[in-house]
Amino acid sequence: MKPIISASELASESAGPRPPVLLDVRWTLGGPPGRPAYEAGHLPGAVYVDLDTELAGPPGAGGRHPLPDPEDFGAAMRRAGVGADRPVVVYDGGLGWGAARAWWLLRWAGHPDVRVLDGGLAGWPGELSVEVPEPEPGDFTPKPGGLRLLDADEAAALARSGLLLDARAAERYRGDVEPIDRVGGHIPGAHSAPTTENVAADGRFLAAGELRERFAALGATEAPEVGVYCGSGVSGAHEVLALELAGIPAALYAGSWSEWSSDPSRPVATGPDPR
Repeated sequence: MKPIISASELASESAGPRPPVLLDVRWTLGGPPGRPAYEAGHLPGAVYVDLDTELAGPPGAGGRHPLPDPEDFGAAMRRAGVGADRPVVVYDGGLGWGAARAWWLLRWAGHPDVRVLDGGLAGWPGELSVEVPEPEPGDFTPKPGGLRLLDADEAAALARSGLLLDARAAERYRGDVEPIDRVGGHIPGAHSAPTTENVAADGRFLAAGELRERFAALGATEAPEVGVYCGSGVSGAHEVLALELAGIPAALYAGSWSEWSSDPSRPVATGPDPR
């Protein structure tokens, strides 16, 4: 199934006999919180999901946004009305990172039918609602393993044996600046592939062929395996989604640079070259 859905397709499905569950995952790195924006206007019937508390565990040794406990994640999804046999559409304000994190988690947890609204709320042509719904509880129970997950050692190994992509901005990859984590730079052997290059100016994903050309130029179509990391496992999920659109399966190192750089014993590379 195609992992994205257009606004027109969503409008049609929402008016049909089997409307999808809608999850609003507005989130911005460093704030402000997404809940006030949701309450000011959201897609009719959408339920707000908080990335920091429901799509991530407490920050710590595993990074700023470690994966949530599967039981806690399942409970949050059931509260939002997510069922095992009902399609889910997730969206955010337009950047795509928050929605992609929810998409990746649900897919990793075994949900078979999850899509991201291409372009997010910014591309929705219909009216918005301020009514906060109270959905019937869903019955979704996570079964982790639906998508490939990497730990730090596996990410380091993949950088040597396959292709490891760094989805952060190029200046953070090079180590020119590091506004958040302990040290700047990248995992030795990783290649720079900023998430911002997956989308057009309006926030919608590039066409599948364009994405495939982009990733082929980085070596993804020839590599035996592809992995992705970012700062804390959020924008990296967006890159995994872009790779899926391009027909290239990829694993996610969820701890990402926030976990890697927190351990002084792990090597750090700087500059524009992978090594």
